[in-house]
Formats: sequence, structure tokens, C-alpha cells
Amino acid sequence: MNRRVCMCIVVGMLAGCTLGPDYVRPTPDVPARYRGDAEASEASFGDVDWRTVYTEPALQALIEEALHANLDLRIAVTRIEQARAQLGVAGIGQWPRIEGSGALSRGETSAYARAAGQPRIGERAELSLTLSWELDFWGRLRRLSEAARAELLATQYAARALHVGLIADVASAYYSLCALDERAAAAQRGVQSREAFLELTRAQLQRGVISALDVVSAEAQLAAAQASVHDIARAREQAENALALLLARPPQALAPGDCRAPAQVPAGLPSRLLERRPDVLQAEQVLIAANARVGAAKAALFPNLALTGAFGALSTDVSELLSRPAQQWSVGVDLLQPLLAADRNAYQVDLAQARKREALLAYEKTVRTALREVADALVAQARSLEALEAQQRQVDALRRAEEIAQARYRAGYSSYFDVINADRNLFDAEQALALARLSARRAVIDLYRALGGGWSMP
Repeated sequence: MNRRVCMCIVVGMLAGCTLGPDYVRPTPDVPARYRGDAEASEASFGDVDWRTVYTEPALQALIEEALHANLDLRIAVTRIEQARAQLGVAGIGQWPRIEGSGALSRGETSAYARAAGQPRIGERAELSLTLSWELDFWGRLRRLSEAARAELLATQYAARALHVGLIADVASAYYSLCALDERAAAAQRGVQSREAFLELTRAQLQRGVISALDVVSAEAQLAAAQASVHDIARAREQAENALALLLARPPQALAPGDCRAPAQVPAGLPSRLLERRPDVLQAEQVLIAANARVGAAKAALFPNLALTGAFGALSTDVSELLSRPAQQWSVGVDLLQPLLAADRNAYQVDLAQARKREALLAYEKTVRTALREVADALVAQARSLEALEAQQRQVDALRRAEEIAQARYRAGYSSYFDVINADRNLFDAEQALALARLSARRAVIDLYRALGGGWSMP
């Protein structure tokens, strides 16, 4: 091949186009502020480091342990490694492919097949080096590399989403233990109170002041409180097992610390959500990959142009394999145009375009879901605090009511059923108070998670 032909190939390669649409980021309709947010602010809860949100040292230690040991997070890391390897494979396809081969054989040729003067036993030696380079004139390989790069980023964002979710799950499990300990303490106080009251009713029965019905009712109330203690203990052990799984530990006892409530700051601007939430960023990279694969499918409709070359030696005598007369070489250009497979390639374009539309809709749905989760967390945060305050007022009032009912019962001014009702109401209200406190804490956790908090922006 002369110099003019080589120059034409190089110019054609450099002038090659990349088929398919270039990616344009969608512009979803995002409101100026979140629903339920009183005032939009540049400061965002999602920008705060998780150590600032969860200040309890025991909780921080558990989160650190989970981030290092959690199995789901470690699985996500292996997926990143797989995607990085796929990107390497896609990138290598754009470079020349060089292969070497050698062969040595010795054998006897049939007398009926030998030419005149050819020896009966002969040998054959061959050594070659071949080069094949697909000239990515239509950009098929570049589009595949672009798709692989986006898929790598998507797996990285998926790992970050797991990171965010893991922090929230550990915090939620930790505060669940706090709530169960609070419920257990309230239930134990109820048991002690009912034990003391049972002794009082037995003493009054001996004096003939009350009937046996009051004693039996007191025993039933005590048994109900004791059953509640055992039920809470069961729930706590199961919560410990769930937290141990997040930490990649075997099931074991875990004790929370001071159970400080997580900190709270403004939600920030909705537009920042698209830049921070890992699942939104992941969905966008999936869309970028789908867009690139449309271009690769379109490029497959056009001829495949490849530059080939070979250099080697062939000899019937091994000792002469490296001599000048044994050398041989070739240079050429291969052009491959699919004919019978043309319809299949056209359907591949349709398939790639449909997958791109699916990825676009999935991206929009992810954005809408993110906005909804933030709005839900904001309303939960506001309403749960109001409910907690109301629940606390109820407990305070019922404690006074129980004291009054017992005092009136001792003085003979009220029936035992007034005491039972007051005690039962207080017991239920204290259990509800612990759950209301847990709901308020979980609302903060959910808001932090919904805003994408928990990993640092690159």
C-alpha cells in the first residue's frame, strides 16, 4: 500500500463522525421549594456531615463499623470493580489488536500426493505477527465506551445510595432500641405499681373493706403488665438482631448510649436535590448509557472498516525460517457490510431507542419520588413534633389522674374500676409516648436520607 492510500485512510478516520444523538440533560419541572417547607434556604440538611447530625458517640461508632463491614456495601464495591473492568474492555476495543502465532510440524506425505522431487518426510515452520485495527469511522466503539463509562458511574452512585441508606438504617435501628428501652422501663414501672396496688387490695380484702372481685381484677392488671414486659423484651432482641446484621455481626446484645435526638437544619432548595441524591444521579447515568447505545446501534447499520497487516516467515526447513527468502508480509483494508443481518440491526436500533425512552421515564420518576420523599419527611417532622408534645401533655395529665383515683379509692370515695381505668390509660399513654418520640426521631432520619445526606460531594 503506497503512502497516498495510507494518508486517505488516516484522513477518513480522523474525519469520522459519531452517530446517534449527543446526550442532553433533561430539565424536569422542579418547584422553587418543597411542600411543607416554610422557607426555602441555601443551607441544606443534606450537605451536613452525618457526624454533625448524629452526635451520640455510641451511634457514631456503630455507623462507622457498618460503613466498613456491611455486606451490601461490600457487594456494591465489587459491582464497581466489575463495571470498571467492563470500561477497560470497551476502551481496548478502540486500539489496534496485535496477535502473534507460530507453528512447527513434521510429517510424511502420501506417495500419491507428493510432487516430483518432493521428499517423503518433510517439515514446515511458520512464524507470523498480525495486526487488526477497526477504524471507528461511525463512532460505534466510542459510543460503547461512553456507555460503559456511564454504567461505571451508575454503579458508583448506587454504592453511594447504599451508603446513605445504611447510615439511616443504623440510626433508625439504634433509636428503635432506645424506644424499646423506654417502653420497657415504663412497663416495669407499671408492674411495680400494680404489684404494690395488689398488696393493698389484698390487705383491704382481709379487713373486709372490698370484695374478692377487686383482688382478682388487680391480679389481671398485673399479669397484663407482665405480659407487656415480655413482649417488649422479644421485640428488643429482634431489633438487636436486625442491627447486628447491618454491622455484619452475629446476633448479640447491643446497648444504646444516651439516645440524643438527631440535629435539625433547613431542607434547602429542591434544585440541589438533583445534584446530591445518589439515586437521581444513578438514574441519569443509566439514561446517558442508554443514549450512547442508541448511537452504537445506529453505527452498526453502516460498513465496518478495518486496517489489517501481517508479517512473518514460512519455510519447509526450520533452519531457514528466519532467513530473508522465508519472509512474507501483507497489508490490506477490510470492509464488512451486513446484508442478511440488516433487518436485525435495524431492530437493534428500535430496541436501543425504546430502552432510552424507558431510562428517561425512570429518571423522571426517580426525581418525582425524591421530591415526594422530602415532602413526606417534612410533614412527618412537623406533625410528629406536635404529636409528641400532645402525647407528653396526655401522660402528665394521666399521671395526676392516677394519683387522684388511688387517693379517692383509699379514702373510699371511688370504686376500684376508676383506679383500673386510670392505671390502664396511663400505661398505654406512656407506651405511646415512647413511640411518639421514636416517630419524631425517625422523621429527622428520613428527611436526612431523602435529601441525600450521608456522603460527601466529590
